Amino acid sequence: MTVDVRPPPPGFGLPGVDLLAAGRFKEALAPLRLALSVGGAAPATLLNLAIAEDRAGDRDCARRIYRHVAAELPDWDEPVLRLAESLRATGEHATAEQAYRQVLELNPGRPEALIALSGLLLMRSQPEAARDLLLQCCGIAPDNADAWNTLGLALRATDAPGLALSAFVAAQRLRPDCLDYVLNGVETAVDPQSVDLHQGDSELARLTVACEQNPLNPVLQLGRGMLLERLGRRTEAIDALEVATGLAPDELAPLRLLGGVLARSTRVRQAEQVLRRVSALDPGNPQVHNDHSAVLMRLHRHAEARAILLDVLDKIGPHTAILCNLANATACIGLQDDAVDIARRAISLDPNAVLARRALCNTLPYRDGTTGAELLSAMRDCSAVLARTPQPPLQNSPEPDRPLVVGLLSGTLRSHPVGWLTVAGIETLDPDQFSVVCLVQNAAPEEPIARRYRAVARDWIEVDGLNDAALTSLAREQGIDILIDLGGYGDAARMAACANRLAPVQIKWVGMQAHSSGLTEMDWFITDRWETPDGFEPLYSEKLLRLSDGYVCYSPPPHAPDLAELPALANGFVTFGCFNNLAKITPRVIETWAEILRRIPNARLILKTHQLSDGATADGFLADFAALGIAGDRVELRGSSGHRAFMGQYGDVDMVLDPFPYSGGLTTCEALWMGVPTITLPGEIFASRHSASHMSNAGLPDWVAGSVQEYIDMAVARAADLATLATLRAGLREQVRRSPLCDARRFGRSLGAALRHAWRAWCEQDRNG
Repeated sequence: MTVDVRPPPPGFGLPGVDLLAAGRFKEALAPLRLALSVGGAAPATLLNLAIAEDRAGDRDCARRIYRHVAAELPDWDEPVLRLAESLRATGEHATAEQAYRQVLELNPGRPEALIALSGLLLMRSQPEAARDLLLQCCGIAPDNADAWNTLGLALRATDAPGLALSAFVAAQRLRPDCLDYVLNGVETAVDPQSVDLHQGDSELARLTVACEQNPLNPVLQLGRGMLLERLGRRTEAIDALEVATGLAPDELAPLRLLGGVLARSTRVRQAEQVLRRVSALDPGNPQVHNDHSAVLMRLHRHAEARAILLDVLDKIGPHTAILCNLANATACIGLQDDAVDIARRAISLDPNAVLARRALCNTLPYRDGTTGAELLSAMRDCSAVLARTPQPPLQNSPEPDRPLVVGLLSGTLRSHPVGWLTVAGIETLDPDQFSVVCLVQNAAPEEPIARRYRAVARDWIEVDGLNDAALTSLAREQGIDILIDLGGYGDAARMAACANRLAPVQIKWVGMQAHSSGLTEMDWFITDRWETPDGFEPLYSEKLLRLSDGYVCYSPPPHAPDLAELPALANGFVTFGCFNNLAKITPRVIETWAEILRRIPNARLILKTHQLSDGATADGFLADFAALGIAGDRVELRGSSGHRAFMGQYGDVDMVLDPFPYSGGLTTCEALWMGVPTITLPGEIFASRHSASHMSNAGLPDWVAGSVQEYIDMAVARAADLATLATLRAGLREQVRRSPLCDARRFGRSLGAALRHAWRAWCEQDRNG
């Protein structure tokens, strides 16, 4: 840090100034004190001593000296300016503002005072007053880059994004190496309040030319990359950011920005490598470790992520965002009660934090004993803290039978549970009645399921870089009549945009559909008679849109292996299995499974999921079974594998034991396709009833238990009748193929009828005012 010591009146010496300029404040104290003791209290020497004391930590001493020098030389603005800066540094803004105003009385053209006072005014939400001071400053000091940058902030705060961008560009031209100026310009270029709809494209063209003219400047490449990201052009954004990191390989900012964009993409492994490097370069930065942990969780390395987060909290104390990630990581290694407690701690730190409310909504469904009313309340509380801004009236024509535009809002339109369970229904909507617009995050456009969506979509729009206001504007511009959210409060959640009403009719379907969204602006909830039997309506904030069969349509993967014979016939014992996320396996589930294994002494259990690739996590689960009297050789733990291998390993399983209260979803459908039925125990919340829906829709309602005891007895009885089990297995794939669970055309008609019903209800409401 350099210190600009303003020259005093002629005749005063400046001992220690070199040390001050080098930022060696403590070292400067001795020569300054010596000079004072030898040569008397020269004002300039006193001022330099005050600066050294201030920066070395003795602010009280420094301020006494500043005030003394100001009193001795009442026409000199420098000591008052230094006093103001000291006060601002410790958050004493009101007193600092008085001092800056005193500086301007002495020297109305002092740029440092004009800029700093403007910053304080911006903090007090007085952007117009700040703007006027900064216009004066830029006229006095047109070469002061900080003045132009702060003017840009003031203009942006006064809803003048076009003028703000011009100010930021002026700052960049004066200091093309300042990243903050470039990023401020990027943020302003995509401001949805701009009257220039092409402002982002124009700024991108300017930055592209600047990069061509100065190809070795990493800051310009970073700005261009971040603007590309905000414009939804992620692949190009990553390319630009990688160029920047190549130009400045040892700088933190390029690596961190690159890691952040990669983390929001499908290139998660690369993101982890980059963020691991950033963590090593900046070990004291808790946010870096939090970002790294979030990526580790996306890679299903939850135990590793949890260890990092616990270490950070141990060092810095409670932190809302870190607690939220810790809650999710804790749930994912099977500690559901602890996870809910951690989420509640995060809420207690900041009750209005959306992230904390989301963490509670995402952990409660896994905890044993969570009621539908409790989960609805948590969802409503989360919805209540979402930001809402006034929106102009929607312009959609309320004609009940006209062709409709259906928008899909999702970060998982690919080979993912959302993709496998929705794409067939979207493909078979009547194209004369429905056109589809995909609003996509984390896009993988050439991935097989994504290609199927793209083939039927009128538009495929990548919206990763859009904030909620911009997404709201875009959706409305597309003329979307019915918006279907497929993300809920998950990683790619855009509920805050839905809260601002993207379309006249908004519907929740699949994708973190654990229960009601709790969102007032979410009108309908796609379900079926098994997921939400009559009487469940009070547990949902939305109106229930029950389809005629199941609420999803399963698309079996073309790479699924052929069916294997019932393994018990060759093994001489029954093998139960569960391939679900470890977050779903609660202590009560383990106790229930242990009882089944005790009642069938030669039975085995295979658990397979990503988290079991971690040795410590796997050892913990074996210990849980051992504590209940189940030997380790009766429980086989398997980690992650490719999807074809995953499907093939159902060949080792005779029956699936569904977890509860959060049941299997896609895994139940996959097991059925591989000839393996699931014993399930539905509860009250939506997430607890997925398997009950899928089994009933596939023609196997008699595999749905009504109590824990019935679940145990059913497992024992089914295991005793291998002939029936073998016959069922041999014909199950064909049964499922012919069932409504996989009948895409039938499902498409049902979905289309439901969407038309929801639309007509809105038209009727619109006509009635």
